[in-house]
Amino acid sequence: MKKNKLTLATIFPVALLLIGGLQSCGSSEAKKTDGADSAAMKAAAPKPTFVLQKGMLSSTLDIPGELTSFQQVDLYAKVSSFVKKIYVDVGSQVSQGQLLAVMEAPEISSQLSGSQSKLQSFDALYQGSKATYNRLLETSKTPGTISPNELELALARQNSDLAQLNAAKAANREITDTKNYLEIRAPFSGIISSRNVSTGAYVGPAGKGSDQPMFSLHQQNKLRLAASIPAAYTSFLSNKSEINFTVNSIAGQKFTARIARLAGALDNRLRSENIEMDVDNSSKKLLPGMIAEISIPLQGQDSSFVVPKTAVVNGTEKVFVIKKQAGKAQWVAIKKGREADGKIEIFGGLGLNAGDTIITTGNEEIRDGSTLK
Repeated sequence: MKKNKLTLATIFPVALLLIGGLQSCGSSEAKKTDGADSAAMKAAAPKPTFVLQKGMLSSTLDIPGELTSFQQVDLYAKVSSFVKKIYVDVGSQVSQGQLLAVMEAPEISSQLSGSQSKLQSFDALYQGSKATYNRLLETSKTPGTISPNELELALARQNSDLAQLNAAKAANREITDTKNYLEIRAPFSGIISSRNVSTGAYVGPAGKGSDQPMFSLHQQNKLRLAASIPAAYTSFLSNKSEINFTVNSIAGQKFTARIARLAGALDNRLRSENIEMDVDNSSKKLLPGMIAEISIPLQGQDSSFVVPKTAVVNGTEKVFVIKKQAGKAQWVAIKKGREADGKIEIFGGLGLNAGDTIITTGNEEIRDGSTLK
């Protein structure tokens, strides 16, 4: 049998592999050691601190809003009729009570003539029965001339004729009011934003012509600015809060308004409170439908601890700041409030008091209970 012999060509490559593996292990262990030392040195390095104090944090809330007309209405015809005359068009400035259009309905004129004739007839009957009763009443003052039954019948006839007269008056007023609907007048001053009919068109509460309003009227000199405020900021608002806003179409100009109405309840879907501001638009630069960028100042109502944002650590277990206590690090759990200008409000930190020393730049590498330089 032949014996296996290890030649130099076989031994040399194996030795190189063993040496390389040892060097790789040594290098990896050295890197781990260096990394641990670096982390330890970083954690043990002196940390800048500040003294905890209470303050008032003022910030602003920037939200979008929509400008709408203070008053707006779509005007329809009340009765079936035909447009006889139109006095306004799109863009017309109108005043309250101004005549916008006149319609015609011949059947209404006929009904009015008939009701007036009935009214005159019933009025004549009532005047006759009233005169008869008055004569019988005067005659009855002489004993034995008029029986009480005859006098009562005359009074009943007078009351019946009076009731018929009142019914005729009511019917005449109804037809007169209906005829007044043939005139369309502006309920308030504003601008005609749309006109959907022409002379001769059929309009009314039913049928073709009633699908769209005859006119749309918008009040332009006064607008509403509506916005939704998140629930977290509603406590900072009041009816006297003044806000600034801008619109993209008028660059470089700021407008002011004052909060006039608060909804007083949160929207079930967005969990926000709707607010409205009145905007004076006498210059008519602003138009209903514009989107505004609103800036609402949020003034702090109660003093709270205000710290740099870098001092707050958003840890995996909790949100905390690091307090220096007897040369050691102490994690104190807190809740965050509003943020502004690189600072943040903190609340609920048990064990935090004014004058405590807090690490300016906190992180989880500074372990709870570790020694601080």
